[in-house]
This record gives sequence, C-alpha cells and structure tokens, in this order.
Amino acid sequence: MGRRQELEKRQTLLSRFGRLIAAETRLDALLTIIAEEVRHIVNADRCSVFLVDMYKGELWTKVALGMEEKILRIPMGQGIAGFVAKTGSAVNIRDAYRDTRFTQDLDRITGYQTRSVLAVPLKGREGRAVGVFEVLNKGKGAFTDEDEGLLRILATMAASFIENATLYEDLRRSHLETIYRMALVAEFRDQKDTGRHLRRMSRFSGILASAMGMTYQEAEDIRYASPLHDIGKVAIPDAILRKPGKLEPDEFEEMKRHTIYGSQMLVNAESRLLRLAAKIAIAHHEHFDGSGYPYALKGDQIAIEARIVSVADVFDALVSKRVYKGAWTVEDAKTYIRGQEGKLFDPAVIDCLFKSFEDIIAAMEEENRRILEDEAFKSNFPEPSAKPVDQHPHI
Repeated sequence: MGRRQELEKRQTLLSRFGRLIAAETRLDALLTIIAEEVRHIVNADRCSVFLVDMYKGELWTKVALGMEEKILRIPMGQGIAGFVAKTGSAVNIRDAYRDTRFTQDLDRITGYQTRSVLAVPLKGREGRAVGVFEVLNKGKGAFTDEDEGLLRILATMAASFIENATLYEDLRRSHLETIYRMALVAEFRDQKDTGRHLRRMSRFSGILASAMGMTYQEAEDIRYASPLHDIGKVAIPDAILRKPGKLEPDEFEEMKRHTIYGSQMLVNAESRLLRLAAKIAIAHHEHFDGSGYPYALKGDQIAIEARIVSVADVFDALVSKRVYKGAWTVEDAKTYIRGQEGKLFDPAVIDCLFKSFEDIIAAMEEENRRILEDEAFKSNFPEPSAKPVDQHPHI
C-alpha cells in the first residue's frame, strides 16, 4: 500500500472513530468502543483506557479475567499508565520486561505476554490528565513515532467525550444514590435486612426487563426505580408496621394502603425514574388473576413494570432469611413461583425468569459477595456503646 493510500485509510479510520464516539454517551459503552477502535487503528493487540479517580488518587480500567470483567486499580504514579498520568509524558517501550516502570502482576494473573507498550495521556479541557491510552504489542515490530502521533490525535479526540460521559455518569449515580437512600428509609423501619433485599431485587428486575425484550434504557429505568416499591411504608404507623403478631383485619387494610401512599409521594415528580417508581409502587401487589390490591387489577391492566418487579420482589423474599422465616432453597422458590403462574404472576414474566435464571443467580451471588465485603468493612467501626456519656448541656 502506497503512502498516499495509507494516509487516506487512516483519515477514514479517524473519521469513523469521531462518528462512533460522538454517538455514545454511556461511559462503559464509550470506553469499549474507544478501546476496540484504537486497537484497530494503531494495529495493536490490545488497548486499555485508564481513567483518573481524583478522589482516590488512582487510575482504573476494566480488564477481562477469564469469563468475567473486573476493575483494575493502580495508584497514581505506579506502572506505565500511572507514570504517564502523573507526568503527562508519552511512553514508548520496545521491551516491557526490561523497563522498571512495567509491573508484571497482570500478565501473571491473565497469562498474557506483554512485549511492546505505547501510552499517551488523555488531557481534559483544563489541561489536566483525565486518563491514559495504553496499547500493547504492535502487530509487526515496535510502535513508531508515527504511531505515537496518531495515538495522541485519538486521545485528543476522545478526551472531551470521555469527560462529558464521566460527568453524565457522576450525575446519574448521584441521582440513583438519592433514590436508593430514599428507599432505605422504608426498609429501615420495616426490617433489619435493609439494603440487601433492595439491591438484589433491583438487579433481578433489570434482568427480567431485558429478558422481556425491553431496551437497555428501559431495563435500567426499571432496575433503578424498583427499590422505591415500598416507600409508602413510611406512612404506616409503627404499631402496625412493626407488630410482631398477625395483623387484625383493619390493620391489614391500613398496611395495604402503603401502595397508595407510595404512589402519591412519587406520582407528580419531574424525574422520569420517580414517575416510573410511582407506577410500580401502586401496582406491585396486584395479582395477575385479579386477587391483589389495592384495586384488584387483572392481567394487562397491571403495568408491565409492576408485573416484573412483583416477581423479582417475591423471588428474593423467598430465598432470603427473615425474622419470621428461614431462607427457602432456590429450587423450592422456583417451584412456588411456577405454581403461581397465571395466579399471582404474569406467565410471560415467569418464562423470562426461568430463561434468564443463570443471570439471576449470578447477580444474587455477586450481591451477596458485596454484602460480605460491606460487613467486613463495617466491622472496623464498632457500634457506639449503649452506656450513657457525659454531655455538655449546650451541645
């Protein structure tokens, strides 16, 4: 291929790169596109996009370990990517194992053999490093000065889009965190198993929504709105909500009103997620055969989002230990739910539960591992002593 043809090919690839990254606002998807396109354009075997976490003073990237994807974190200044982020200088290494800045730990874990490395900084609008492009193992020979120049161009093109996606992700996480904390209010009043149930049923709801053929955004909305399904319990008196024995008929009627209270709290919100949460709150105790509450809706009269959350909520409740019951086995829970097909639950949602059961179990195990990690972390901070302490009268 002649020099002119080579330049024209690269110009075409750069144009394609610009179009692709401009069309994606989700950070995870954007980073995946960038890594694959950069790898192809520079003719490298692999590309990693490291992002700076200023709060923790680290760089992070996603790496494939076996069949799973994990977050790799390294301190600023450590390794080649850390050096590039800290100094703002590019690095081009022909033999990685001869360079003292290269850490071999990841190669040992993955079995990968790194030879050549080219890394350039990603600089944001204010000139500070927001990340690093690192490409590994040139297709033929070592990375050239021309490759470095091309990677710098790609980094300049990508940096602003990564910054925008990161800001959007931060705002989204802040919004979702607020919603999740709102949901915890109701859970704290009702039971000790607060965040566990919410996180698991939330994950299950998103998986079921995807299995039902909903778009990525629709499934994500259901996932993040579902934890508010019981928010109306904050309006139920403690004498009823926390009553240890069986509720009297009039008490049960009041308890059932948590669906209405929750919907009333959320229904006129400007947020799309909160409006969806209102739709779920009002109908998550409706039954497919019309025997549920508060309005005895039947079949398709019940919002599909509520039908999905109903299955996710009950499945997690069955396999979870509660003060009033032990945890059911997964098989017993599956048998019960299948037995309620067309009665409590929408048959289509039940089919999707069984079709996506491997994903459900994987999500449950992942959340349970996170719970154990959280509890281990909390053990470092013992509960305050119940013994009264002297208090200053003006404090």
